[in-house]
Amino acid sequence: QIQLVESGGGVVQTGGSLRLSCAASDGTFSTYSIGWFRQVPGKEREFVASISRNGVWWNISNSVKGRFTISRENAKNTVYLQMNNLEPDDTAVYYCTADRDWPLAMSPAKFEYWGQGTQVTVSS
Repeated sequence: QIQLVESGGGVVQTGGSLRLSCAASDGTFSTYSIGWFRQVPGKEREFVASISRNGVWWNISNSVKGRFTISRENAKNTVYLQMNNLEPDDTAVYYCTADRDWPLAMSPAKFEYWGQGTQVTVSS
């Protein structure tokens, strides 16, 4: 069972940037595709981005396309979500998840493994 830990969240002004990290101590990390989702209270968890096992393929939600990018360093067992030009609507708890399939599903119900989440707050 892979264990995931998110970090890098915080408070930033509109137009600012943050880089989130999703790290795993599991030696099989490179065999998993990784996805980022986000959730605000009272709403379903929403797909943000995903990346294939070797980092060659990725998928970005239309709501963040052009502002967010996803990358990974398998040698460090880490996936990054670079978030630029942040907007107040990006405020949420961001979670990463893992699965051996590609492309990753965009429904959160398909996933078994989740990190604890990291809070991102964008002030106007």
